[in-house]
Amino acid sequence: MRRLHESRVLNMNRLTKLFDKPQMVFTYINSELKRSLFVYRSAMALTQVSSNKCCDGYQKVFEHDSSELKCKMKFAIYLPPKAESSKCPVLYWLSGLTCTEQNFITKAGSQQAASEHGIIVVAPDTSPRGCNIEGEEESWDFGTGAGFYVNATQEPWKTNYRMYSYVTEELPRLINSNFPADPEKMSISGHSMGGHGALICALKNPGKYKSVSAFAPICNPIQCAWGQKAFSGYLGADKSTWELYDATVLAESYSGPELDILIDQGRDDQFLSSSQLLPDNLIAACSKKKIPVVFRLQQGYDHSYYFIFSFINDHIKHHAKYLNA
Repeated sequence: MRRLHESRVLNMNRLTKLFDKPQMVFTYINSELKRSLFVYRSAMALTQVSSNKCCDGYQKVFEHDSSELKCKMKFAIYLPPKAESSKCPVLYWLSGLTCTEQNFITKAGSQQAASEHGIIVVAPDTSPRGCNIEGEEESWDFGTGAGFYVNATQEPWKTNYRMYSYVTEELPRLINSNFPADPEKMSISGHSMGGHGALICALKNPGKYKSVSAFAPICNPIQCAWGQKAFSGYLGADKSTWELYDATVLAESYSGPELDILIDQGRDDQFLSSSQLLPDNLIAACSKKKIPVVFRLQQGYDHSYYFIFSFINDHIKHHAKYLNA
């Protein structure tokens, strides 16, 4: 940093000729130093947890202090070989209940297709961790591992449980600042609770994501037990606030650019038969608004990562069509 400061001072005379007043020169130097310090601090904010060569690229995991969630967070990132020489589009993957950043990168088998299509894949954790909130470890479908990709408004959750803002704002800034990512080319996908997260992120932010896909998403959470439990805890009793995070409701009022949605659903998924997922409600809403949806009901498949592994290449290809256009 001292060398940087010295170079700015040495160029004082040259800069003075470009501005009318000396104060303008100092303002310029000060702003440049602040910008350099920001980049320096941003790069230093990440701690690499692991790095493994995979499909000619690198599968890495990083940890950082989250300003949104007020805790340390981990995310996984796959860097394809193309990232060594140029910026790449980014696919964000949101995992489901009980998952961490590890489930997708160790079970889904996305790296080969991501390598071939030159796509960075980012997979964050599913909730804040270690916040010491009373009750956060009591059940598998609420609290730790079950952030539901909302911004909580209720105590004691509202300080930490802000996964929506983390996924749509903080994490992309972090990725764009520290990796060779093209900030204009992002897509999003996910599974189950994460499929719900992917759909609402895309529907709430028209034009932000080039494409969206989901495996067995929770499509209408205000109408299912999982969603009702999570939303009442995080968002309170006012059900009008629940609608802000329900893909079916959001689709009914969507007015943004055309959004091509791909959904795969296992026919033998136990959560489909128990009315937790409700894809028919989302399909009906999209049909009314003429939002294109490719819905594939896959015979014999359940809710597991064996299902995701079987069709992940199709989803990467779906996103590549838009990200590499």
